Amino acid sequence: MMFIESTPYPYPYNGDFRADNTALVIIDMQIDFCGKGGYVDRMGYDLSLTRRAIEPIKRLLEAARNVDGFTIIHTREGHREDLSDLPANKKWRSKQIGAEIGSGKTGEKILVRNEPGWQIIDELTPMPGEIIIDKPGKGGFYATDLDLILRTKRIQNLILTGITTDVCVHTTMREANDRGYECLILEDCTGATDYDNHLAALKMVTMQGGVFGSVSNSVHVIETLQSLA
Repeated sequence: MMFIESTPYPYPYNGDFRADNTALVIIDMQIDFCGKGGYVDRMGYDLSLTRRAIEPIKRLLEAARNVDGFTIIHTREGHREDLSDLPANKKWRSKQIGAEIGSGKTGEKILVRNEPGWQIIDELTPMPGEIIIDKPGKGGFYATDLDLILRTKRIQNLILTGITTDVCVHTTMREANDRGYECLILEDCTGATDYDNHLAALKMVTMQGGVFGSVSNSVHVIETLQSLA
């Protein structure tokens, strides 16, 4: 049996932590969410709050890549170039805050597939063989084949990282929890546009004995991955 130190219980609940049944999920580490000129930047939020996750994820990713058979998954949020999958209310809300999704000329459009801002940041560029999930919404399971991939690979445990803690990461965690996956969210490998929201999102996970899973950090996970490697 193998556990990762976490709160409110050691992860995973059953001690069944193996390379072949666990996946590292890196959510939306895109220029639009943590780069200059991207969606978050145009909305006027402090980029340091989302960029805080980059270095811890980078170290964790390196450790995961050193474990044979360990599944690594990246997600990207973005809409079709013709915006046919962009709900009108989502577009309207983004316009109200001064960062309208899909507006502007080619090369400057926000949250549109194949635009510069949609790309994953250079520091965390996926390697060949790592899975990339393109999603039109906040949750990684909505309108994607993520669940099919995980079931096919017989993945039971998900280690969740990325941005933002309170929106895309939390939505994905809730979706995964409802589907029976055992979830771990890492406090230093996540970030939100508001630090209080980041803390609140983490606290929610620990309620009711771990209502959505458990909370840990990259140091504890890396220690465990090194023992697997």
